[in-house]
Amino acid sequence: MPNIKSAKKRVLVSKKKTLINQMHKTALKTAIKKFEEAVTASDAENAKVLFNDAVKKLDRGVKQGILHKNAAARKKSQLALKLAKLA
Repeated sequence: MPNIKSAKKRVLVSKKKTLINQMHKTALKTAIKKFEEAVTASDAENAKVLFNDAVKKLDRGVKQGILHKNAAARKKSQLALKLAKLA
């Protein structure tokens, strides 16, 4: 346990940021799962809407520093490929 006041604050801030990042990652994974379920069900219209939502969350994750830009680009590419096969 830290003794210095600034170190104690950093521990608290770190815990708070970890929870926020976890929340965003969970929302991102949920959006991707919903899209993949729509693709599995061959629901093209719903899949298109969910694809846009997933891409938006991926981009936001990159902007917030939760996800690396190349990881997001790779994931978007994979999702776009699944959408193209469906259409």
